Amino acid sequence: MLDPNHPIAELLRRDERYHFNAYLFVFEALRHAQDRLGMGTDYYSEADDSGAEEPERHVTGQELCEAMRQYAHQEYGYLAKCVLNEWGIGSTGDFGEIVFNLIEIEQMRKTPHDRREDFENVFDFDEGFQNSFEFSLPDKSEERRS
Repeated sequence: MLDPNHPIAELLRRDERYHFNAYLFVFEALRHAQDRLGMGTDYYSEADDSGAEEPERHVTGQELCEAMRQYAHQEYGYLAKCVLNEWGIGSTGDFGEIVFNLIEIEQMRKTPHDRREDFENVFDFDEGFQNSFEFSLPDKSEERRS
């Protein structure tokens, strides 16, 4: 259960466009982009309180949109678009709105070059989630070995 004092709880009360699961999905897709897909470049943000600079892996808006498309296919298969639509996501621009909502409540960071517009029209949702979905049949030789 979400702590009612958590910044995301306040965000959900203030901006009702997106379901809580949409925010979780963005975090998971970002991790997928960095860890599984190897997306992002090292970015040095401002020094923390100790004065040491820690590199962060920065993923662009376009990269994150592609990672979200791939992650949604992986997690939800042919129903990916339906699941995202249920959470209020109907375009790549919605991904940007979610990301910038998270930036606003300091749950994500951005570089000085990042903009909401980076997420606009990265791909068409119908094409990206339904028309590009590929079915694969199990390899018959693998079935016989089982």
